[in-house]
Amino acid sequence: MTKLLSIALNKHVYTAFDYQLDSNETILPGMRVTVPFRNKTSVGIILEEKQSTSIALHKLKKIISIVDSEPLLTPELLTLCLWAADYYHYPIGEVLFHALPIKLRRQPTKTRKKKDAAQTQTTLTKKIKLNATQANAVQAITTAFDHFQCFLLHGVTGSGKTEVYLQTIEQLLKQDKQALILVPEIALTPQMIERFNSRFEQRIATIHSGLNPTERLDAWQKAKSDEAKIIIGTRSAIFTPFKKLGLIIIDEEHDSSFKQQDGFRYSARDLAITRAYFENIPIMLGSATPSLETLKNAKENKYVTLSLPERVGNAIHPSYHLIDTRGQYLENGLSRTLIDRISMHLQQGNQVLIFLNRRGFSPILQCHACGFIATCERCEASMTFHQTKTKTYLQCHHCETKLQIMPQCPHCNATELTPIGAGTERLETALQQHFPAIPIVRIDRDSTERKESLNDMLEQIQQGHRQILVGTQILAKGHHFPNVTLVGVINADNGFFSNDFRATEKLGQLLTQVAGRAGRAEKPGEVYIQTHHPEHPLLKTLIETNYNDFAQSLLIERVESNLPPYSYFALVHAKSFDMKKPELFLKKLKQLAMPFVSEQIKIQGPVLSPITKRQGYYRAQLLLQSNHRSALHQTLTKLIEQINQMKSANTVKWALDIDPVEIY
Repeated sequence: MTKLLSIALNKHVYTAFDYQLDSNETILPGMRVTVPFRNKTSVGIILEEKQSTSIALHKLKKIISIVDSEPLLTPELLTLCLWAADYYHYPIGEVLFHALPIKLRRQPTKTRKKKDAAQTQTTLTKKIKLNATQANAVQAITTAFDHFQCFLLHGVTGSGKTEVYLQTIEQLLKQDKQALILVPEIALTPQMIERFNSRFEQRIATIHSGLNPTERLDAWQKAKSDEAKIIIGTRSAIFTPFKKLGLIIIDEEHDSSFKQQDGFRYSARDLAITRAYFENIPIMLGSATPSLETLKNAKENKYVTLSLPERVGNAIHPSYHLIDTRGQYLENGLSRTLIDRISMHLQQGNQVLIFLNRRGFSPILQCHACGFIATCERCEASMTFHQTKTKTYLQCHHCETKLQIMPQCPHCNATELTPIGAGTERLETALQQHFPAIPIVRIDRDSTERKESLNDMLEQIQQGHRQILVGTQILAKGHHFPNVTLVGVINADNGFFSNDFRATEKLGQLLTQVAGRAGRAEKPGEVYIQTHHPEHPLLKTLIETNYNDFAQSLLIERVESNLPPYSYFALVHAKSFDMKKPELFLKKLKQLAMPFVSEQIKIQGPVLSPITKRQGYYRAQLLLQSNHRSALHQTLTKLIEQINQMKSANTVKWALDIDPVEIY
């Protein structure tokens, strides 16, 4: 019996392909097959069995083999992928293969036979008594186990959100269901795993980019077979198949790391909400600093807000202090006031966290004689000067190119090359000079390159072996340092004067998060923020009231400016090694689009990207905006049809970003 099947291939094309199968074997959507494609054998995924095709049967190619005995993708996960391909206007084949572990994409590997799920009983090794607001949150979520509901767990830093996660999952496991917890970065995964392992024995698997392909496949299969009851992972773990998924938790839901910035540019947070809806289960969005999109949805009663307004135990909120750096002498970025506060806290035997969200020693290396600045040949950006005890070099933080330090200026041959500005390496050096007997640890992307290095550093901090902590935003996210009583913020000004309309929101979140590392236990904490603009109204709102008031003032600004979340954006990117082609392509696209663009759509640009040249490519972008999401997507569908007919589309690399997080 001949069957007609629609097959998705891992190709950048917006259609599936019809094939015929001469077999009585049972086939289901989500199973892999091998098929001939352009004189090669390719792996495909079955989308559906069809009743008819527009291609003559004698011209229809035949499926070579059926790889799987059962679908790799569950019906719910397949539905999610189809929805994602439609919403993000991305080829369905690439979306489906993105949902598979690498080992299942590249070759027709047979999936292992299911093992019986572990029958061990859940054992609580340390159950903490909840306060009233925590208990109310757990109760609200557990009563929603049988239906879809999106909850915002809005708890201040140190309010015990993780304990709410744990005790909610404890109730879920009693119903023999599974839980998925998404965290924004690998750096947060070990800490979360440690908390869960101490509570739930060996029912946990992790999925993140730090795993090798075999480890990742193993975790994926454990979730699919119900062998793992809890999956903790980063962004891509949203595509994990489950047998009995009962709850999704998004920790630090505001974090931009949940948005993929290249290729298939999806938001894991938004897909998680959609998946929970499709699977008819609850989802919890946890944050001390919720995104404006989430706060708007909660305000409109689309989400149920569960508030944790106080820190757990006897911990109190830290006190805030602004250091006006106007006219002050800064020693490698440090004011005298901050140095004195550091000294006082260290004398009391406490730990100190100094935050600067800039890697390297200095962002600029400049010739004092002629003003030459070391720049990357592949990018239109300065190279960062790195200097540690063991090595000195220049590095581009956009393409990761590394160069040796030149002995003299390539323009005027002068030898006085001066580092300008401060990064975490310079800050570490300065603090070592001020406090030579105090052990210091620097935590940023450069110091944590080696596998397990971050875990080792965090353990040293917890054991008290390091008293001064210097770092970037890696240190600001979710870590519990009970002995940190002082947080110093070196520069709080950048976000207030950026072209990016989201910059103030991100700054407010970052300052609140890093400040939240202080005073999380019995000892009170304080936060000192260096700024040239102590009178800035948003900064004053943030430190004199709370993040919620700060966010509400930003929402008012967004309404008045008609910016997201009160309108919807889509960005068309184009890049080429030829300087002129990206902008010419986008101008032609805009011209072709105008006849079918309604009054509900506003098109801005094209303009050159802020960093016009990156990794050797020249870049430009076109912005589409609308107050109506459906009108925007209808326009984008027509726009892609136009692009597919444009000859100039073959001269550039183009991409579409729906709900972009970064625009400027």
